[in-house]
Amino acid sequence: MILGVNWDISPELINGWSTPNKYGLLFVSGIIIGFFVIKRMFKEEKVREDLLDKLLMYMVISTVIGARLGHVFFYDWDQYKHNLLDIFKIWEGGLASHGAAVAILIALYIFSKRVSKKPMLWILDRVAAPIAIAGCFIRLGNLVNSEIVGKETTVSWGFRFMKHDCHSPAMDCSWDQIPLRHPTQIYEALFYLVTFLLLMYLYWKRKAYLREGMLFGVFMIVLWTGRFLVEFLKEGQTERDFHGALNTGQWLSIPLMLIGVFILVRSLRNKPGTEAQEETVTT
Repeated sequence: MILGVNWDISPELINGWSTPNKYGLLFVSGIIIGFFVIKRMFKEEKVREDLLDKLLMYMVISTVIGARLGHVFFYDWDQYKHNLLDIFKIWEGGLASHGAAVAILIALYIFSKRVSKKPMLWILDRVAAPIAIAGCFIRLGNLVNSEIVGKETTVSWGFRFMKHDCHSPAMDCSWDQIPLRHPTQIYEALFYLVTFLLLMYLYWKRKAYLREGMLFGVFMIVLWTGRFLVEFLKEGQTERDFHGALNTGQWLSIPLMLIGVFILVRSLRNKPGTEAQEETVTT
């Protein structure tokens, strides 16, 4: 008998109801935890609390819109272009972290110019850890939905996805033909968690926020490197993912990793100072 985990968890909170569901609960939980993390940072640096409320609005809206549009255009446009109204059915699943990353960067640029009046890297350094922990919970939500599954494996911790979901016609949805798959949702959630813990250590123990861009640079490198590596074990999500050495997620991760390297090197070349503390908006 092949060892493995029989994954038979229902995504529904209430039997027969597609929404609210466990994915949504995990999604919101990640955002709430991230909110309290950055609230503690703002308190430490004596930043006005009203900025946090506005930041939360920018972050939540950009994350949902960006992640949804990222999934639609990066992974499933062939399906959605014939059913445009389905784009709004977020409760059915289908969010892409690369799309969320782009939307968050745009939103934070607007936030830095119109609200905080601070350099964009100032706010990016402080939202990096909250984004990482939110990403961890979102990937656990993908596990609950039995989506974004891994390739076939023989490892003893492999998962049998008994309740599968398939949003893309390019994906092979005959899970019953494959005994075990890598639980790539867990692998990626662990990378997000490690990123979060590392950033918390750098922020609180090493005062890394005094080097503008250091926290965000580390975030981009660790998180997207993890995503790049896990993609080797993921089942393809688009037709082009079944051809070539790298898939869509990996091609999208490469420039984000390089941006992280550039920002980190730049921050390390600059001498640490107290500009961040001096420039904070105090109460």
